[in-house]
Amino acid sequence: MSATEPLAPLGPFLHSALFYGDEHEYLAGTLPFVRDALEAGEPVAVAVPAENLRLIRDGLGDDAGAVRFVDMRKAGRNPGRIIPGVLRAFADPQPSGVRVRIIGEPVWTGRTPAEYPACVQHEALINAAFQGRTATILCPYGTRRLAPQAIADAYATHPAFVRAGSGRQEESGTYRPADALARCNQPLPPVPEVVPFRFDADSLSEARHLAADEGVRLGLPSVRVEDLALVTAELATNSVLYGGGSGALGVWAEDGYVVCEVRDKGRLTDPLAGRRPAAREQRGGRGLLMVNLVADLVRVHTGPGGTTVRCWFAR
Repeated sequence: MSATEPLAPLGPFLHSALFYGDEHEYLAGTLPFVRDALEAGEPVAVAVPAENLRLIRDGLGDDAGAVRFVDMRKAGRNPGRIIPGVLRAFADPQPSGVRVRIIGEPVWTGRTPAEYPACVQHEALINAAFQGRTATILCPYGTRRLAPQAIADAYATHPAFVRAGSGRQEESGTYRPADALARCNQPLPPVPEVVPFRFDADSLSEARHLAADEGVRLGLPSVRVEDLALVTAELATNSVLYGGGSGALGVWAEDGYVVCEVRDKGRLTDPLAGRRPAAREQRGGRGLLMVNLVADLVRVHTGPGGTTVRCWFAR
């Protein structure tokens, strides 16, 4: 599919952006969405930052007990885990054919420059992850607080939008999720002066131990050191199996995080890799999913020259 070719109709799935200016407009756009779902007997979840969770919960009153609430600042800190760990985790267990409604707010003021492209990728990939499913996802965007680029990207990644207060759903004339994905798949910023450790099948264990040792040296808590070692092992194994048999590992400190990076000569061709929940009977193929579920942020760049996966762990 070319970058400008329109995607096929999404059928029973609807993914809309909600544009709001203040708290009043936020509630005017979200509360009717939730109440309509409850009146229709449809399961509904609200996954937004904690301060907005409180607004919606208070606005619903007694009806709040029938809603699944998720603090997106915690569950969606890494945008790469929102689809498998939040959206699909709620939608998949529901009865087949029953419409599921979700409010999901992955973009807020305070997202870092490293996090924001991963948010755009997430929003663009929701459409493929839910294509053909009976679900409605509404994503709030604060027009007064977010940068103009964030609003433009919302139009590009959502087939439809609603302006709070109007209640009228409109088609986005600039819906181009493939273009948004291509813009976000750029080479990652240069790394510090870190000498990479080059590994192959015979040195996977050494790569894992090196990452753990660096995590300890750089002040990562012991629990997160274990996560760093696990992520390194998964990424290095993928490099050996699918990335040409070898790769290069780097670990360094950056702005309150320990960062690990694995490069190899492979190329990711599936944009949803690592974002699909693993089926119970599935054997293997869980490496990138595990990475997304464990790390605080994951950024990927892939192309003809190879693939880079960079992961952040808060100190």
